[in-house]
Amino acid sequence: MDNTDFRLDGYEAVTDEVDVRFWHSIEISAPDFSVLAAHHTLDHQHSYYVLHDRSATWGHPGEPQLIGLHLTRDTTARTFSFDHSRLPLAAMAQSWLIARGCPKEAITLPSDIGPVAADEATTALEDRLLSDGDHFALVTSYTSDTPDCMQVTVLLAAIDESVPVRFRVLLEDVDTTSWTRTLREGGFTTFQEAVTWWKAHWTGERAPLPAAPPSTGRTTPPAKPGFPAPFTPRTGPTR
Repeated sequence: MDNTDFRLDGYEAVTDEVDVRFWHSIEISAPDFSVLAAHHTLDHQHSYYVLHDRSATWGHPGEPQLIGLHLTRDTTARTFSFDHSRLPLAAMAQSWLIARGCPKEAITLPSDIGPVAADEATTALEDRLLSDGDHFALVTSYTSDTPDCMQVTVLLAAIDESVPVRFRVLLEDVDTTSWTRTLREGGFTTFQEAVTWWKAHWTGERAPLPAAPPSTGRTTPPAKPGFPAPFTPRTGPTR
């Protein structure tokens, strides 16, 4: 679904600063956006979008390609403001929008968009990412979209530093032959353990993910913890 319509005809940004941010963050790349899901409230005051940015594949290697966008309109003053976040997984973008008031059932992706879930484990984990509370922060991610390696890896950290298994890795793997996706989750006690697995994974030592406790929180709180990025593959996808 292309030709993004943000329903802003007759509206102006609420401030000049918002106008500049919207141009640089959204409008300048809008020709490369595809709308994966959208919801508009009946009073026209809110619009929620899950967007795919095709231009991200030519940007910084591994950059997230999905965007959650929340538009807020003042229908009397005819002004708008917005919030957005770049996220690596569709479930994370949906979760971000749900946290900002979008009904869960209203932002479901159509079944004909993207690879389908390969198994119940994938569906269950994606549903948990939509529904759980704001327990985890996004530390870093890497998106590979070459035909021979379509994978997304995500590193999360629990906001609560006292939890026994604080760090999680999400691994989405797309089978380009069957056009299906699997999503798996691993748990790590320390940041260094998570980084060690991450480095090994991206240097060809594909170790299995260690089992994680069952509860996974929404991955889109307002700030990330102060950890360095674990690893950027030197031989990632060609940009």
